Amino acid sequence: MSQLRQAVEEYLQLRRSLGFQLCGPGRLLHSFAAFAERENATHLTADLALRWAQQPAAAKPATWAVRLQTVRRFALWLSASEGRTEVPPAGLLRGRYERTRPYIYSDAEIVNLVRAAGQLPSPAGLKGRTLATIFGLLAVTGMRISEALALDREDVDLQEGILRIRRSKFGKSRLVAVHESTRTALADYADARDRVVPRPASAGFFLSERGNRVTVWACRYNFAKVSRQVGLRAATKNCRHGHGPRLHDMRHRFAACTLLNWYRAEIDVEREIPKLATYLGHVHINETYWYLEAVPELLELVSRRLESRKETTP
Repeated sequence: MSQLRQAVEEYLQLRRSLGFQLCGPGRLLHSFAAFAERENATHLTADLALRWAQQPAAAKPATWAVRLQTVRRFALWLSASEGRTEVPPAGLLRGRYERTRPYIYSDAEIVNLVRAAGQLPSPAGLKGRTLATIFGLLAVTGMRISEALALDREDVDLQEGILRIRRSKFGKSRLVAVHESTRTALADYADARDRVVPRPASAGFFLSERGNRVTVWACRYNFAKVSRQVGLRAATKNCRHGHGPRLHDMRHRFAACTLLNWYRAEIDVEREIPKLATYLGHVHINETYWYLEAVPELLELVSRRLESRKETTP
């Protein structure tokens, strides 16, 4: 193990002991360490960091900037113990992150996706039921896919219809109440799951037929597969996912549709939006307000309401 790779491991271990998960940064720093080893680099330099950060060549400038910033934070820590370390200057690569405009699924598209997922074949027939239930849950709750897959059996109260999110983004926890129809669907799935996997290898609520927790990769792969089947993605070669509406857009749909319904019902959105932010597990309420400008119909409704307020203001 090279000295740089060892330093990366020590850095990640230290920060994780302080409560940081560092999934993305961890992958990036391991990639940087591998790059440094290929370059036979004995210490971290600004040039080394810059050359690594500007990969792949086709990536957006914002991606390069994030990569360099990740290494820069590591370099600041490493420079305290390794005098040869060069800390890349701040702002060396500039790029503004732009969030992808959300795709708002129609009710019919959600129905088609869930139905197609339910028909995915497997030896015991559990695969389709599992994925259909997961996709349906994401659509009606706006949960992150990682949150749904992290649910253990004890986190799902099938009597009260309450989900306990314990391993959320940024370490936040919350309770998610679900509709009676969702509670019934989860209970039906649990019965089918227990018949197929009476002795599971995992405490997870959503299981594969081997009794293991369903993975994010499996969900995204099969979501892309059924998306092509229902016409939301073009056909691809070599088992590639292709481009089109994403699984995460289920979350966007839930948030946008909730706000749309509030505006159409002339509800005081400014008063209610903190509730939606809490339900979704947003760290900052600005993340929830983002939908007001990201969805054209919402932006139009906001503009109309502001105009009406101006007209009624003496």
